[in-house]
Amino acid sequence: MKRVQVAIIGAGPSGLLLGHILDRAGIETIILENRSADYVLARVRAGLLEQGTTDLLRETGLGQRLDRDGLVHHGLSLAFDGELHRIDLTASSGKTVTIYGQTEVTHDLMDARAASGAPTIYEAQNVTPHNFDGASPRVTYVKDGVTHEIACDFIAGCDGFHGVSRQSVPQAALTTYERVYPFGWLGILAEVPPADHELVYANSPRGFALCTMRSNTRSRYYVQCPIGDKVEDWSDQRFWDEVRRRVDPQTAEKITTGPSFEKSIAPLRSFVAEPLRFGRLFLVGDAAHIVPPTGAKGLNLAVSDVRYLSEGIIGHYAEKSDDGLDRYSDRALNRIWKAVRFSWWMTTMLHRFPDATPFDQKIQEADLAYLVASQAAMTSLSENYVGLPH
Repeated sequence: MKRVQVAIIGAGPSGLLLGHILDRAGIETIILENRSADYVLARVRAGLLEQGTTDLLRETGLGQRLDRDGLVHHGLSLAFDGELHRIDLTASSGKTVTIYGQTEVTHDLMDARAASGAPTIYEAQNVTPHNFDGASPRVTYVKDGVTHEIACDFIAGCDGFHGVSRQSVPQAALTTYERVYPFGWLGILAEVPPADHELVYANSPRGFALCTMRSNTRSRYYVQCPIGDKVEDWSDQRFWDEVRRRVDPQTAEKITTGPSFEKSIAPLRSFVAEPLRFGRLFLVGDAAHIVPPTGAKGLNLAVSDVRYLSEGIIGHYAEKSDDGLDRYSDRALNRIWKAVRFSWWMTTMLHRFPDATPFDQKIQEADLAYLVASQAAMTSLSENYVGLPH
């Protein structure tokens, strides 16, 4: 049986970042991941980082490529009723956001872990946490047909919504909250310049659209679609035509089309599981919460979870204090629910719901009109969009 101080389940950004921070603090970790390293690195995910996220990456020595390649944004635009309205995020909040793909964050974290020599076991099958409600937790896994066992002080469940960590918690110990939205996002990646230097969120009678980017030469576009649609239903030409119909004329003219090299449909849901601590097992990131991507909060919430949990674990070893661990769940959930609210609000304001009444539609139109006419409303959006304090 091997022994480490912290066993981390999941080698996505939250697991790798937690391992990176703990490694820098001299705390021994092992990361177990059921997929291959190539699979993890190839996943197409979020691309917008709050300032608190970029600050933490820089604080932990991960800012070199971020500062070189990240695109700093000071605002965003809302398109509705055929017009484009820019909101100055920095003027309202004093902060910025940065476009830097989750794939790039993962790449940086993998490189840092490899350089440190800390172990990551990829393609670890049947990963299972045990005895986390007692003083001697352990994790078992199978690799190349051989069963391995790891004794540890703490287990961090960073293995996503479908992972084993939350599923290992007794159902009676969990309270879950969920809202499933009646549509999805059809997204494409294409090697074309973005339509605008900042993001454009569009509300139209045909549904929601988003114009964003991964770099100055690679664009990411989304359109709201029925949840039952298939990717095969959407040719590139149909997609580009639909985006142009949904944005304002000024943005439509600036859209450069090209063949997509990735196309997928993502369902939208809000989900929170409480609490985030079960003895010596802690849930982190998507293992504990999911938000619709409208507010760009998924990866950023995972990072704030990691900040809180790493502070608690470091306090346990360095200061012989468990105060940070005891407060982890409450601290994280306080920020999570505010982000869930913001993501829900952005989603309800910008999408067309199939069961919406004429009254609902008028309220949505009033919400948008008020937002772009009120400095107080724009400040509220800006403070939430750039990220509330950790």
